[in-house]
Amino acid sequence: MKKETIDTPEARARLLTVLTRHIGEANAISMGELYEAVFEKTWKNKVNDTRKIRALINKMRSEGVAICSTTDQNRGGYYLASAGSEVNDYTRRLERRALKILWRISKIRKISLPELLGQMRLHMVEKKEHQEAPDAA
Repeated sequence: MKKETIDTPEARARLLTVLTRHIGEANAISMGELYEAVFEKTWKNKVNDTRKIRALINKMRSEGVAICSTTDQNRGGYYLASAGSEVNDYTRRLERRALKILWRISKIRKISLPELLGQMRLHMVEKKEHQEAPDAA
C-alpha cells in the first residue's frame, strides 16, 4: 500500500484557506471538520484519520505558523488568532503545559525543576558545540 503524502502545497493552502474563516478562539473549527475541509473526504476513525491533519498542523507550527487551538468542551478546535493577545494566551497555555511536564520529570528523577532545566541547558549546549566542531583534517 502506497503511503499518502500529507504535506503538500495544496493541503497547506487549503488548511490556511479554511482557517481564515475561523479567526479567533470563539470561531474554532473542530478537528474532524477541518480534516474534511482540507482533505475533502469524511473521516471514518476520528483518531486515526485525523492524525493527518494534526501532523500537517504540527509541521506548519514548527515552521512558525501560528495555528492556535483550544480544548474547550463546547467549542474546541483550531483557529487563527484575531489579535496578538490571543497568540500570547495560546503560547502561555503551551508554556504551562510544558512546565507541568518538566515538573513531572523532575519529580520522577527526584531533582528540582531548576536543576532539571540546568541539566537540559547543559545537554543543549554540549550538543550544539558538538555539531559545530570542525572536522579533523
